[in-house]
Formats: sequence, structure tokens, C-alpha cells
Amino acid sequence: MLDVFNKIKGDKAIWAVVALLALFSFLPVYSASSNLVYVVGKGTTIGHLLKHAFLLVLGFGIIFGVHRIPTHFFKGLSLIALPIVLVLLVFTLAQGTTIGGANASRWISVPFVGISFQTSNLASVVLMIYVARYLTKIKDQVITFKESILPLWLPVFLVLILILPANFSTAAIIFSMVLLLCFLGGYPLKYLGGIVGTGLLCLTLFVLTAKAVPDLFPNRVDTWISRIESFSDSEDTEADYQIEKAKIAIATGGIVGKGAGKSIQKNFLPQSSSDFIYAIIIEEYGLVGGFALMFFYLLLLFRIVVVANGNNTIFGKLLVLGVGLPIVFQALINMAVAVELFPVTGQTLPLISSGGTSSWMTCLAIGIILSASVKEGARSRKNNSEAIENNPLEILSGQL
Repeated sequence: MLDVFNKIKGDKAIWAVVALLALFSFLPVYSASSNLVYVVGKGTTIGHLLKHAFLLVLGFGIIFGVHRIPTHFFKGLSLIALPIVLVLLVFTLAQGTTIGGANASRWISVPFVGISFQTSNLASVVLMIYVARYLTKIKDQVITFKESILPLWLPVFLVLILILPANFSTAAIIFSMVLLLCFLGGYPLKYLGGIVGTGLLCLTLFVLTAKAVPDLFPNRVDTWISRIESFSDSEDTEADYQIEKAKIAIATGGIVGKGAGKSIQKNFLPQSSSDFIYAIIIEEYGLVGGFALMFFYLLLLFRIVVVANGNNTIFGKLLVLGVGLPIVFQALINMAVAVELFPVTGQTLPLISSGGTSSWMTCLAIGIILSASVKEGARSRKNNSEAIENNPLEILSGQL
């Protein structure tokens, strides 16, 4: 065990924040899972807790393995992974698993494991690495919009087009994060305006097509419109049942909450263990718990910026921001939905929510951030010392 801890490198504050969030997640997940057991009639509370533990243990295994990969390796890996991701997205859209009788072409089933995998989460991480690689390549060069269409925007829009029909919120987040990364990477601002206009035009064409041919993408556009309408109509309490129950949970939580496991609204809130787990946390731990959780995500954001600023390569800086900012952005959106600052998006709370492999992709991103936080010089010295330890003849050969 001590040997494992000795091999843990990178930003210790990020390790600590991630570990604390993961450990805390067991409390609300165990509490909220009673809704799945006694209301939905699915599994047992211990079963859901063990599944959550299984996902997190594998997630930390991903962090440990990825954080030991030198940062520059991710450049080549993104070129290999992007075509694979596109194939997975096409496959997911074509046969995606239907959940609860709804059109939910977001998941593919993982054989022999009994869980579903949301390919858009993997696509998000891979695409951000790819964009960071391209921006590094054109750094300090005079780039025209025409030159960047094929190598940059074609892959971006292919990924977004394949995600959009089943998951508008994820596509919107990815698009926003790509634009932000391009802005930070020095891509001409005048071209970004044209890309935003192109994106809005594509979205309009998609909505019009879905309306004209309802059987092509059943229920998706109607779902988006109903969520926006219920968000804008504050008096329509029946339009969005989940938001109303989340608001009740937050209102009854008070300052210090009802206590661990004592939530009432978890029995009425359909997504109490995933999309609306933040409302359950506030009900049980009050505003103190809600603000404390927000503080840790903001602390994670601060350390991500510190790691990016401290990296000695352009690619390392952009890589950290590209995979790190979406984690915090998703967390803030989840919180904003729970308090009705945003329409319902279906975004989970990273490292806290249960029930999906999205935690694995979060852990993949964190592993990449930690990899970038390891100084290359220290990594090289460590690798050399391990090589000498494993083969003492290296010392003799070096002296000779």
C-alpha cells in the first residue's frame, strides 16, 4: 500500500479534493437510492451503494493509470481516439439503449458488466484534447478560417451532430467549451463569431427537420421546448414536477439540514440520486452542506488554473483547461438546475451522482490534469532512477 502512495504524483490538492468528493458521495447516494428501491422497485440500497463503489474504485484506477502517462503522449492518442469515438457515436445513435421506455439514444450497454456507457462523455474528453493539440500546432501562426475548417471544425461539428439528436445539453456544453478553449488558445475572435452563427444555423435546421419529420427524432425537440417553457413560466407548477420537488427539498433543508438520510423529497424526486442529487444534499445537510460542496468544486477550478499556469508547454496549459473546465462547468450547471437558475438539462454532479459511467470520464479528465501537473524533469529523473533500480548494470554502463 505504501508503494502505491509513493507512486502517486501530481497536484496533491486535486488528489485531496477528488478523494473528499468521492468519499462524501457515498452518503447522499446511499440515502437517495431508497427512491429507486422502494418507489421504483429497482434493486437494493446496498446494491446501489456497491455499484457506486465499484464505479469509483475503477475510476480511481483510471486516475492512477492515466496520471503516470507523460502529457505529450495525449497528442497522438487524440488522433487515434477521435475516429474510434466517431464510430461509437454513430453506433450509439443507431441503436442506443432505451431507458424507461423513452427515446434515450445516449447509452450503449457494456457487456458482462450490467451497466450502460454514455459515449458522449468520452467524446467530450477526446475532442477537447484534439482541439488543444490543434491550437498548439497553430500557435504563433497566421491562420485563416479556410485553413482551419477541415482539421478543426469538421471533427468538432461531426461530434456535435452525432450527439445533438439525443442529448442537446451535452452538445451545447461541448460546443461552449470548445469555443472557450479556442478563445484561450488565441484562435481569431472574428472567426469564432462565424462559428457561433454556423452552430445556431445548424441547430435551427435540426429543429425544423425534427418538426417536419416527427418520426425521425421522436420526442426530443418537444422535450427541449417543454423544458424551456416550464422554466420561463414560473406559475406553471405542473409543467416541471422535478423542479418543484427540488425546490421543496431545498426550502425545507434550512441552514443545517435535516440530517444524513432524513430527506423526504428523495421519495418523490425521480432523479434524486443523479440529476437532482444536489437538492437532496441541501435538504439533508442544509445551505452549509450546499455551499461547502460548491466551495470544493471552486477549489478544484482554482487548482486547475494553477496547474495550467504552471505547465511549461502550450499544449499542457490548453490540455488542462480543455479537460478540466467542463468538469466544474457541469457541476455548476447541475447546481443551477436544482435551484431553477437553468432549465432541466439532465447533467449529473461529477463524482457525486450515481448510476453511470460518466464518473469514469471525469476520472479520465482528472488523470490527464494530474499528468500535466507532474513536472517533466521530475518525471524523467524518476523514470531514470526506476530503470537503474531495476537494472543495476545501467550504472556500470554509464560509467564505462
